[in-house]
Amino acid sequence: MAPDQLRKRWGFAVVAAAPLTLMTAVPALAQGVQAASFASAVPLSFAVGAGAFALLALAGIRSAKAESRAARQRAAGQVATLRAQLDEYEALLSGTREITVLWTENNVGDPKFLGQASAVLPVGRPPESALKFRSWLPANEAERLAERLEGLRVHGHAFDVVLTALDNRSVRASGWVLGGGAAMRLKPAFMPKAADGVDQPAPQDTGSARTMLSLLDQPAFLRGDGDQLIYANAAYFRLAKGLGRSGSPEAPPELLDATTLKQHLAACAAADGPAGLRINWPSQGSYELIEFSAGGGRAGYLRPVSTPEATVPGEASFAPIGGIIDALATPIAIFNGKRELVQFNQAYGNLWNLHPKFLALGLDERAILDKLRTEGQLPNQVDYQTWRTEHLKSYGRKAPHENDPWHLPDGRTVKVFSAPAGPEGGVIYVFEDITERLQLESTNKAFSNVQRETINALSEAVAVFGTNGRLTLSNPRLSALWKLPMNELGTNPHIDQIAEATGRAIPEDGASIWRDLKRGIIDLNPTRSDTTGRINRSDGRLLDYAITRLPDGQTMMTFLDVTESASYSKVLKERNDALVAADLLKDAFVENVSYELRSPLTNIIGFADLLANENGALSERQRAYVDYIRASSVTLGVLIDNILDLASVDAGIAELRPELLDVPGLVEKARAGLSATFPEISGERPINLVVDIEDNLPPFIADGTRVVQVLYNLLSNAARFSPPGGEIRLSISHRAGRMLFVIEDEGPGLTDEMKAAIQTRVDAPVGRQRGAGLGLSIVKTFVNLHGGTINTERREPRGSRIIVNLPRDSAMAGVAE
Repeated sequence: MAPDQLRKRWGFAVVAAAPLTLMTAVPALAQGVQAASFASAVPLSFAVGAGAFALLALAGIRSAKAESRAARQRAAGQVATLRAQLDEYEALLSGTREITVLWTENNVGDPKFLGQASAVLPVGRPPESALKFRSWLPANEAERLAERLEGLRVHGHAFDVVLTALDNRSVRASGWVLGGGAAMRLKPAFMPKAADGVDQPAPQDTGSARTMLSLLDQPAFLRGDGDQLIYANAAYFRLAKGLGRSGSPEAPPELLDATTLKQHLAACAAADGPAGLRINWPSQGSYELIEFSAGGGRAGYLRPVSTPEATVPGEASFAPIGGIIDALATPIAIFNGKRELVQFNQAYGNLWNLHPKFLALGLDERAILDKLRTEGQLPNQVDYQTWRTEHLKSYGRKAPHENDPWHLPDGRTVKVFSAPAGPEGGVIYVFEDITERLQLESTNKAFSNVQRETINALSEAVAVFGTNGRLTLSNPRLSALWKLPMNELGTNPHIDQIAEATGRAIPEDGASIWRDLKRGIIDLNPTRSDTTGRINRSDGRLLDYAITRLPDGQTMMTFLDVTESASYSKVLKERNDALVAADLLKDAFVENVSYELRSPLTNIIGFADLLANENGALSERQRAYVDYIRASSVTLGVLIDNILDLASVDAGIAELRPELLDVPGLVEKARAGLSATFPEISGERPINLVVDIEDNLPPFIADGTRVVQVLYNLLSNAARFSPPGGEIRLSISHRAGRMLFVIEDEGPGLTDEMKAAIQTRVDAPVGRQRGAGLGLSIVKTFVNLHGGTINTERREPRGSRIIVNLPRDSAMAGVAE
């Protein structure tokens, strides 16, 4: 009770008690009672007055208490109304895409934060981070805002500036004095800074209110002076469409019927603050309609009752998994229902080579696609706008979807997966660079094709069986070799099925052969080894097979038809045996014949010499005949010696006996043999041998007998192919540790047959006489034994030249192979 009211009530009690006291004393005065009697009546009168005063005071106190109780109830009602209004304002501020920071009286205590932090700060940051300016603003902008805020809280200077955040977003910061405290609002800037850098003030119209309402996910609207709807956001039109109401952006439809709207507008006019109304639409659910004054008109929104207050899709819901997404190597990007980027990882930026300053949260996906197209990182399209529209249909899908691979101009191929981000809308993109996988698949396919073509081209039959005993790979040769239809092999038959089919094709032993082979296929012993063998089929075919264990656990079996090669091998073996027997027979023949011929030849030579020494006993013609016999006998002896020498070389028993030789002596021995072979008959000189020996020849170590044979055979060959009396020149010199023997003649020159005779042991039946081939083969053999070489040249204008090059020391020469 107020003091004034209490004083008034006590004064009333005193005034009312005084007459009552006088009335009590009147009877005594009227009877003329004496002073003593009057004196005795005074205490009674005061007692009665005091009692009346107490009764009146009690009544006044009870009345004051009742009034005080009613006053407290009225005050509590007013406080509740104010709190409800405060909650509504805070709810409205919290639902907008801005941050409001409030400091209480005298700027003491912790500030209060209202609104959505993600509107200004990076996703996942708490609202308190708004005052940590350097965490979301560059250093110069952070210092600038800190100075403005200090001027507001200390000196009461209001400010309105536009700032550029670290992610390149423009943020408008406004500060003003609020009673004894201060307030600051941070929101996305819808008006850029002027070219001169001076902050431009926001226009005082409904544009800002329209912009703020357009950002709400809840149905919101704006009324003009006549309570007519002048603006509604997209969510409002979606709700109206669901209710079957139509309108235009200039004249949005009313969602309330006429009676309810009239009552609601009357309630709004009577209310000092926001007015609320509960609405229930069976098809859309329950909503709470809240309206409040805004810019000369009224703004309002519809809040779903059954769901909590909406937030911007994709920001807070994906913040807890941001660390997981960042740790993944797979490129991931998440966009909300407004196509705004709300989450991505480093792999996404690396995939498209996008700078971190460009990939700011809240960036529209269309801007990203346009930038990628400008930089030539999107697939080449004839109609880019149609392609982009088709891609953005991902926001309307209700199930995960795999797009066609993107073949990028730089040669990469990217597969794109899209999935709904949640009930609030949005898309989760997962990108996979499949360039290497496609290359590997292409390489593997090419390798498989080459492998199959190679297997198909093999002469061997190939069959590969898996661990389950089924055929996994084969070639046409297997079908032809075992008479199996290709269509049966193409069905990956089991080895038992192959055995049955083979049994039908080869009834005698086809099934039994494959049953024996099955043991090597189904043997899973890890220590088993590869096996080989030969199969002798009943149809006369011989097959070599091999069972090889492959690294992946499969088993490869190969078959090779060796029927013809086995026949050839048999024929070759028989022929080789015949050749060996013939060679042995030849050796025996040469050995026997050569020695058997030498004895009668010696007798012929002896008797020819005896006849030649009969002075005067023979006529000139007889003497000529004897000379022919002697020359032919010498030639025959030389041939026998050559045959024996070749036999010793073939037997590998020919050896050199190197010794220091007298070169002129070697020449004389060769000349003597040549004279015996080509004697002077009837005064005719068969050859004209000219010898030219270089002076001061160095020592020559070789097998003298073999060297004489070489010279004799070369000189005799030259004599045979030279005209009678033709000049044959023998030149001997040395050069760099080698001895050179050069034989030149005036014959027709060396033919191809004669050159071949030097390399092979073929008798060349050309020229005046035979036997050149065997002699030249002896020459080649002995020259090789000494480690020398022999060359042939054609002389101009006619004749031939043979050069024998021998080492000066042949002591290290080996035995002929």
